[in-house]
Formats: sequence, C-alpha cells, structure tokens
Amino acid sequence: MEFKDILKDLRIEKGLTQEELAKQINFSLSIVNKWENGKKSPSVDAIKILAKYFNVTTDYLLGLEN
Repeated sequence: MEFKDILKDLRIEKGLTQEELAKQINFSLSIVNKWENGKKSPSVDAIKILAKYFNVTTDYLLGLEN
C-alpha cells in the first residue's frame, strides 16, 4: 500500500476530515489533500509528525511494514 492510501485510512479510522487532521498537525488543508491524492510527498519532518500523531512507525506510514 502507498503512503497516500495509508494516510487516508488512518485519518478515516480516527473519524477525521482532511481539514480536522490538518488543524491537529498544524499543516494546511491543501497539503493534506495533496498528500492523500499523491500529488506531493511529505517531508521527513511531516512523516515524523504524522507517525507520532497516529501512533504508528514511520516504516508503517511509508508502507514498509504491516
């Protein structure tokens, strides 16, 4: 599975809209949207923030582990 799909699944599991997630992690709605649509890849710092927020490993977020 790709990052964009993993991120979307994690967000939906938490019951969040893209806008709510963006506010929680202090990123713009447009960047979260671009991540989920595969139009932009997150920075290393953003991946760390997302992993901490969702309580998963960075490898999981990147699709390197199940």
